[in-house]
Amino acid sequence: MLPLDILLLVVALAVAIWRLTAPDRRPELRLAAVGFGLLLAAAQWVFLGFTWQSVPTWLLLGLSALPVLRTHVVLRWIGRLALVGVAAASIGVWAFLPAVPSLPRPDGPHLVATEVYRWTDATRDEPHIDDPADRRAVIAQAWYPTDARPSGDRVPYIDGLGRMPGQVSIMPGFLLNRYGQIDTHAAASAPIATRDRPWPVVIFSPGYGAPRAVYTGLATRLASRGFVVFVLDHPYESAVTELPDGRVVGLVENIPADHTQYMPQQQVLRTADIRFVIDQIARPDVLSPRLRGRVETSKVAVIGHSFGGAVSAMAMSEDPRVVAAANIDGTPYGDLPDRQLARPFMLIQSDYADTGHSDLFVDGNARLLTRSTAPGFRFEIKRANHYSFTDTPFFFAPPGRWLLSRAMGGGRGPADTQQATADIVAAFLTGPLTGASADVVAAATRHSDIEGGTVRRPIGPTND
Repeated sequence: MLPLDILLLVVALAVAIWRLTAPDRRPELRLAAVGFGLLLAAAQWVFLGFTWQSVPTWLLLGLSALPVLRTHVVLRWIGRLALVGVAAASIGVWAFLPAVPSLPRPDGPHLVATEVYRWTDATRDEPHIDDPADRRAVIAQAWYPTDARPSGDRVPYIDGLGRMPGQVSIMPGFLLNRYGQIDTHAAASAPIATRDRPWPVVIFSPGYGAPRAVYTGLATRLASRGFVVFVLDHPYESAVTELPDGRVVGLVENIPADHTQYMPQQQVLRTADIRFVIDQIARPDVLSPRLRGRVETSKVAVIGHSFGGAVSAMAMSEDPRVVAAANIDGTPYGDLPDRQLARPFMLIQSDYADTGHSDLFVDGNARLLTRSTAPGFRFEIKRANHYSFTDTPFFFAPPGRWLLSRAMGGGRGPADTQQATADIVAAFLTGPLTGASADVVAAATRHSDIEGGTVRRPIGPTND
């Protein structure tokens, strides 16, 4: 909650308690306090935007302004209970869904900056819509180390603010009205940090339907550890995307009941998106002057979550510029499990007991790891569920987050899960991307309740 939100709620609760406990004491002063509360509500709307969480607070102010009615005692008690109920609702909505979620600060040694690129691939059409003139777009938000502290305007947390689709993943679009005020702890378009060699590049592909925004926490943690992380939006697979021409589009939900053919097709499409991004960052005129010539473009790592995690393995199997891949809780589809990976691959998964991974997930990733001829790792983060790697749990206040963890698992929490994931991924990528040695298993053992390590596998090619 921002200070104005807190002040408005405190004033509304104070006058409600006044109305309940001493309704006949200085009613004119109570009305003045209600008037002050209404001024705060108006200021909140003007300066912060419409805040649906404050609707019960506005109602509470109105009820608190009512005069004392000399009616039957039963009616008076009903009125008091109604006032108590509205007061509870005023607190409860903020205790469950805050208007402006709070994200943890990145915990690496570097400050973080960000800028957004909206690219169009003129060589490919857009398969999700019927217009043959529409070309495939890919959005990439770069998170990178900087020496500058955040100041002035910030890059909006999520695309489409003020033009949201009716539904954004599991949330109605209006709930995200004030998400532009989320503090990502990153400077907007600041110079990249000084370094005597180019910074290593990581490309991140989100889960199916998930906007890139919900990976801000994980991306900023990786950037603060010394990586330039390009988090992608794959239009029409993301809940909300702003295209290069300014249009805001949502998810085109055309997954058939039998998705065994559809998801392999999407893996191919996403892999082409990733290869296009690798091409883009290698072009001398595409990146901003802040990043141009300061990032390593000849080799990259690809990681992702859920569907994007599976795509990371496919991208590495097809593009020699991808020197390492990490799959975070993703299911490989099609012929991907039968491919042989020749460069380092890692699987990080949530707790099987909390997420209930499918046989396709378990068997497909096992085949990828055991067929690999390069170093392979597998880690299971206990008490983490599938969403713990994303910012989604932060959309709920701590009481709401606790209730969700009781229903869905994930009691470890997103902050701890993302910190552990960032430490493990950073250690894993250090060798392939920088040539420095790092102990991946040691990075995992610094955190409690993480199982796994190096994968034992056959030597040389397999024929199963």
